[in-house]
Amino acid sequence: MSSTDRVLALGSLTPLHWVGIAMALVSALVHLVLGIGFFPHYMGVLFLLATGGFVGAVVLVLIDYRRTLVYLAGIPFTLVQIGGWYVVNQPDSLSALGTAEIADKVAQVVLIIVLVLLYRRES
Repeated sequence: MSSTDRVLALGSLTPLHWVGIAMALVSALVHLVLGIGFFPHYMGVLFLLATGGFVGAVVLVLIDYRRTLVYLAGIPFTLVQIGGWYVVNQPDSLSALGTAEIADKVAQVVLIIVLVLLYRRES
C-alpha cells in the first residue's frame, strides 16, 4: 500500500489511543495559539513546529503508520516539551501557572503515560 492509498484505521483504535490523541491535540492547540502569538520571533516558530509534531503524530496513528515507532518517538518528544517549558519559565509554584500552561502540562504528562502503555502493549 502506497502512502497515497492510506486511509483512516479507526477500527483498530482503543479508548487508550483516543485518550492519547485527545491529549496530543490539546497540546497542539496550546502550542498553535502560542506560536501565532509569538510569531515571527523564533519562539513562535518553535511553538508552531511543536504543533506540527503533535498533529503529525496523530495523523500517523490514525492511518496506522508505524504506530509503535510513533509511540516510541513521542515519549522523548513530549518530555523535551516539558523540559524546555520548565527551563524557559522556571515556575516557583503552581499559583504561577496559567490555565493554558496547566492544561498543556497535564495533557503532556498523561500523553507520556499513554504512549508508554501503548508501546508496552503493542511491542
